[in-house]
Amino acid sequence: MIAIVVIIPTAIVTPFIGAGTNDNYQVKTTAAKDSPDEQAAAKEDSYVVSVFRSQEETVDNVPLEKYVAGVVASEMPAEFELEALKAQALAARTYIVKYVLNKEENQKQEPITDTVQHQVYKSESELKEQWKGDFTWKMKKIKKAVKATRGEIITYKGNPITPSFFSTSNGYTENAEDYWQNPVPYLISVESPWDQQSPKFEDQKIVTIKEAEKALGINFSSNPVLKDIKRTSSNRVESIKIAGKNFTGREVREALGLRSSDFKIQHKNEHLIFTTKGYGHGVGMSQYGANGMAKEGNTYKDIIKHYYKGTKISQIESNAERVMVLNE
Repeated sequence: MIAIVVIIPTAIVTPFIGAGTNDNYQVKTTAAKDSPDEQAAAKEDSYVVSVFRSQEETVDNVPLEKYVAGVVASEMPAEFELEALKAQALAARTYIVKYVLNKEENQKQEPITDTVQHQVYKSESELKEQWKGDFTWKMKKIKKAVKATRGEIITYKGNPITPSFFSTSNGYTENAEDYWQNPVPYLISVESPWDQQSPKFEDQKIVTIKEAEKALGINFSSNPVLKDIKRTSSNRVESIKIAGKNFTGREVREALGLRSSDFKIQHKNEHLIFTTKGYGHGVGMSQYGANGMAKEGNTYKDIIKHYYKGTKISQIESNAERVMVLNE
């Protein structure tokens, strides 16, 4: 049964106007170089993603599935279990499909970038330089994960979801409204005990009082009080009062560069010691949690079902002028 049918024409690349201080430069369009095998695969995948390469200030036209592979390779360690890589492939593919649909509605939306502003993407030549002697086996494994999930995306009530993910939880994921204010029905807090095995599960950061005062806009010396700490259901800091000023846990995390909004603070002499659990915003799929699930024998479908509640895995057809999103 067809859930939605969307017109997605082959991408047309136009000059990109940068958002930085120099807004008048012109960007040269380039085509990503493919191997013979990739050229053959591209014939089956006529939809092209236009990716703004931030370092070169050019736009690469990349076949959809090749783009997904470049994102998975950049966002998740290739050493992870195959089923975890498959789950990451679904997240990457879902993100770009949703982005394109939004762009259809908002013509002023900028091209997708290769940075954390959207999804980190690296070309095969960049990955070869990064991985060196490990390139062959790593890329082979990632392509296997992408091929096994070809054309699959995550949907909720027939529409592509916002597939949020992050590195490591504190044992629970976060409700979307507790970090971003607005609730999302499929981004709700779930248990994620596998994260305790992550090397990023716990961290400590020492900040000088002067650094904290500058970052948070407070005068700690005149009011050295930490109080009124309120936590979310996942034990992350929802709100806290520092030196008489109210903050959300997210504000403190981002201002001081903490790994997580699950933190405890110790005041010692001229320093604040922050002990954190987890790494990332905590909303959606935990990558180390996904890897832990895969190690226990769970499939990528199990992983998606666990972290994105009430969603389905749907199929798209991208080898024609129309992209059809089908129910599972």
